Amino acid sequence: MKKLFITEIVDLVGKEVDLFGWVDSIRDHRKIVFIDLRDRSGTVQIVGGENFKSLSPEDVVYIKGLVKKRPEKLVNPKIKTGTIEVEAKELKIISKAKTTPMPLNTDGYEIDEEIRLKYRYLDLRRPRMRDNIIYKSKITTFIRNYLVNENFIEIETPILTKTTPEGARDFLVPSRLQKGNFYALPQSPQQYKQLLMVAGFERYFQIARCFRDEDPRADRAYGEFTQLDLEMSFVTQEDILLLIEKMFSALVNEIFPKKYISQSPWPRLKHADVMKKYGTDKPDLRKNKNDKNELAFAWTVDFPLFNKQSTEDFFHGSGKAAFAPSHHMFTSPHPDDIKLLDTDPLKVRGLQHDLVLNGFEVGGGSIRIHDSVIQQKVFDLIGFSEDQKRQFIHMLTAFQHGVPPHGGIAPGIDRFVMAILGEPSVREVIAFPASSGGKISVMDAPSSATGEQLDELGIKIK
Repeated sequence: MKKLFITEIVDLVGKEVDLFGWVDSIRDHRKIVFIDLRDRSGTVQIVGGENFKSLSPEDVVYIKGLVKKRPEKLVNPKIKTGTIEVEAKELKIISKAKTTPMPLNTDGYEIDEEIRLKYRYLDLRRPRMRDNIIYKSKITTFIRNYLVNENFIEIETPILTKTTPEGARDFLVPSRLQKGNFYALPQSPQQYKQLLMVAGFERYFQIARCFRDEDPRADRAYGEFTQLDLEMSFVTQEDILLLIEKMFSALVNEIFPKKYISQSPWPRLKHADVMKKYGTDKPDLRKNKNDKNELAFAWTVDFPLFNKQSTEDFFHGSGKAAFAPSHHMFTSPHPDDIKLLDTDPLKVRGLQHDLVLNGFEVGGGSIRIHDSVIQQKVFDLIGFSEDQKRQFIHMLTAFQHGVPPHGGIAPGIDRFVMAILGEPSVREVIAFPASSGGKISVMDAPSSATGEQLDELGIKIK
């Protein structure tokens, strides 16, 4: 038999249906017992007899029943199935449920996060959490379809890659076949997407998993996160900004029709001006901060290419004084400022662009350096040693074989969903996030490895 979602039976009044789901709530009226049956799509009221008295919340059941119209005075306008109920003809308990370790009939904000993450498979049964995950799926599906329609090609890049000094700490993976050597999980597909531009694909994207061993905060998950990674050849910065503005505006109109974008076109804010006016490069430009449906998008541009910083601070390296890249070391200097690289690097503007939504930076990108001479100069200014430069020899070699001008952006999917839904943390929109202490939901990870595993890898624990 075909499994019907609960919300699909609204128009089947007078017909018998087969339903599967979880017992959401029970109301015992002696000879008549009402339950709310829940599945992914929503809930519906079931009218049963005394055999329903054996049910407990969260039991998984099968019910055959007749769809009936509710009396007008009993219609519930708050739910999709509020105009109907199902008169049960048959009940089968598929699996019994123990009493849950936390209440599931609340938003969950009041419950200790460690408990919620330990029992995340229960926490995800909350309508709020279920809706967050469904919205995230709708958003990634919309983005994928939109970009394919704009002649982008979706290309996967490696998860096992090479450790390179890019600012944050890498997650290292030991190699069994080459003992003593390590892979690194990618902080982003930055180098691969630039190499794809060298390869001539011109318009690339992927919904990419990224990994950074950095401290968590409300708008940043520990360990891993998801971003839309996007790169284009033969474009200007304005081309990138317009593409993203049109795509996200269309996304809001389709998926969040009750929300509205407060300013269009989106404001373009110069970094120096926005820091002077707001004291931050990601200002919240909403006219009414209490309006959850207001979306204030903006662009911050004209960032300085460099900050004054020590190599030790940025690269955990030699301690030599150097300039640190404001964004990353592949960001192109503004064409008008290239001469300043030799005279006053701190005055050089970068062709960087940050996407801001309601006070959160939800994406960042830039026009990239495609001239190997300028790339070498940037490496020198940020204090790279010859050994560090050699870690990027693949990029410098590729740039000798005809590289187009190119640029892109990488909006963070988790952070974007968090901001647009008004959630307090990215962990509220991730199915199985890590805790603030780095412990993975449900699983006892990280965990120790056996002596046999370590011997096979040629590793000793110090």
